[in-house]
Amino acid sequence: MKTKTKAAGASTLPLNTIIDGDCIEVMNSLPAGSVDLIFADPPYNLQLRGDLHRPDNSKVDAVDDHWDQFDSFARYDAFTRAWLKAARRLLKPNGAIWVIGSYHNVFRLGAELQNQGFWLLNDVVWRKSNPMPNFRGKRFTNAHETLIWASKEEGAKYTFNYEALKALNEGIQMRSDWVIPLCTGHERLKDSNGDKAHPTQKPEALLHRVLLATTNPGDVVLDPFFGTGTTGAVAKMLGREFIGIEREAAYREVAEKRLASVRKFDKDALEVSASKRAEPRVAFGVLVERGMLRPGEELWSINGRHKAKVRADGTLIGNDIKGSIHQVGAHLEGAPSCNGWTYWQFKREGQKVPIDVLRQQVRAEMREH
Repeated sequence: MKTKTKAAGASTLPLNTIIDGDCIEVMNSLPAGSVDLIFADPPYNLQLRGDLHRPDNSKVDAVDDHWDQFDSFARYDAFTRAWLKAARRLLKPNGAIWVIGSYHNVFRLGAELQNQGFWLLNDVVWRKSNPMPNFRGKRFTNAHETLIWASKEEGAKYTFNYEALKALNEGIQMRSDWVIPLCTGHERLKDSNGDKAHPTQKPEALLHRVLLATTNPGDVVLDPFFGTGTTGAVAKMLGREFIGIEREAAYREVAEKRLASVRKFDKDALEVSASKRAEPRVAFGVLVERGMLRPGEELWSINGRHKAKVRADGTLIGNDIKGSIHQVGAHLEGAPSCNGWTYWQFKREGQKVPIDVLRQQVRAEMREH
C-alpha cells in the first residue's frame, strides 16, 4: 500500500499504513497530539463457557479467538487502562474518541474513559436490524451494541457535522439510536477457506456515519484494533487519512487486499452540509457599504404585508419602528423574534429576491480569500 507521512513536530506519522505490533507499544511510539479521531473496537472479553449450538445442533461461529480471552476482569481493566492512556496521549487538544462494545465490556470502558479525563459526549445504540437469535431461550436476543463518543477533555472544540448528519437523515436531527444491519453478504470478508475472515467485522455503514459526523477531509483517524480494515476503508473513501494497528498477520493480509481495491470519492462528493454557525458572519450593513442595497431602497416582507426602507447605517425604518432587520421584522409581525435574512426581500427587474441571496454572495467571496 502506498504510504505517505505527515509532519508532527520532529516526527512523522505513517499515514495510510497498517502497523504490525502491540497497539499500546505502537501508540506510545507515535508523536503526541497528532491524531484527530480514534475509533476503537477493543476485545469484548466475552468470557465464553464452552461451545454454543443452534437448535439443529450446528455450532455457532462465536468469538473464541485468543485475543478476546483474559484471565480476569482485573487483567482486562489493566489492558483497557493502558491502551486508553496511550490513545489519549495521541489525540490533539480538540480530538475525540469512539469506543464500541457489548454489555460484557462497554461499562468498564465507559468508567475508564471518565477516570482518565475524557469527556463523554454521547452514547449511541447501534441496533442491529438482523441480530443473531438467542438459541438457548434463556435471555433476551442481544440485538445491539453501544458506542461511546468522548472528547479528550471537557470544553474541547470537537468536530461535529450536525447539518451533514441531518441531511443524511432526510432533514431530521440524527438520534442516538442507529438501525444498521450486521455485516453480511458481499461485504462480509472471507478467508481462503471460505470462513469469516474476522468474527466481529463492523459494517461500513456504521463507520461512514461515525466519520461523516466527527471528522473532516484530511483528518487523521487511528484505529488501534484494525482487524480487517473497515475504519481504513471508509476513511480512504471519505478522504480522511488513517493509521491502523493490527498484530494478527491474517487480519493484516485481508485488510491490505481490501484497502488496495478502495477508491477515494472525488473532491466534490466529499463536501458535506456545513453548520450555519460555521459560516462567516456577514452584517447587513456590509451589503449597504458595498452598494448591493442602497440607502432609501425599499424592502418587502416575505408575506407582502409590510415594507421598510434601508438606512445608511445598515438599519431599517418602517412605520413607527427603527432598528436591525431582525428587530423591525419582529415588531411588524408582533413576534418575539424574527430572522430578517429570510423575512426581507428586495426588488430587481420586477422580481422579489431574498436579501439572504446577497449575504451568500459575500460569504462565497470570503471563502475564496
